[in-house]
Amino acid sequence: MTMPYYASAEQVMRDRSEYARKGISRGRSVAVLTYADGVLLIAENPSSTLHKIGEIYDRIGFAAVGRYSEFESLRVAGVRLADVRGYSYNRRDVTGRVIANAYAQTLGAIFTEQMKPYEVELCVAEVGETPEQDQLYRLTFDGSVVDEPDFVVMGGQADSVTSHLRDHFHAGMGLADALKVGVDALSAVSPATAGAGNGGPSRLGAQQLEVAVLDRRRPKRAFRRIVGAALHTLLGDGETGPAPAPAHTHPPSHPAPGTPAGLGDPAAPDTAGGAAHTGEAHPQTGDDTGD
Repeated sequence: MTMPYYASAEQVMRDRSEYARKGISRGRSVAVLTYADGVLLIAENPSSTLHKIGEIYDRIGFAAVGRYSEFESLRVAGVRLADVRGYSYNRRDVTGRVIANAYAQTLGAIFTEQMKPYEVELCVAEVGETPEQDQLYRLTFDGSVVDEPDFVVMGGQADSVTSHLRDHFHAGMGLADALKVGVDALSAVSPATAGAGNGGPSRLGAQQLEVAVLDRRRPKRAFRRIVGAALHTLLGDGETGPAPAPAHTHPPSHPAPGTPAGLGDPAAPDTAGGAAHTGEAHPQTGDDTGD
């Protein structure tokens, strides 16, 4: 007669913790920092569509590392919880602490009741009316929740990034300074900058970063992504946007914002993609004006 497999509860929890930690450590790091006007969220993420950073509610943001399908399902659940609570009671009743507690209960139940734990680590950030009211909650795979004072680092080599931030971060920094400190900390441990001594990049570029802020100065929805020229300017990499189009090119396929598609100038619908007929000679005919 074969004996049934047995493992103590302590051993089972230890194995689950080790499994989840290994999965999270394979992900690239995310840093969430406070600055003078709110909360800054920075993630090393070359993907332009699979976001690690998102919005939960008016003044609440979300950042995560680990398995994308798992933390994305948690983000969607947090958005639904916030919407229902705000509609049923009051928008002011939706706080970062409420969302963090809900995530902690969900992650704790999954860790203890299911065979496979979630390989995720989360940060719920809420921007307050003053810097003293900003809140950062860090949640681990087993449902533990910690209130962090100044910054949160998750995934990858979190210990090294945290050590770098302790040496260079100080409260009350401006947005550009906070972004520089955060990017430098992530760049120090990133695989993308591992070949810096052999001619490779020594710092993560805008194409490798996902950046957003919770700006306390915005009246209602504080969340805003920083992309394009704004991100290049803050990083100080000398790029301010796409290169200007060369002369004598084909007219663009997409009209300027506010212009009806296929019509060009609304005041002259017959001039889309061509020259206006205003009585002047066409520039390609070589005709003069009667001289």
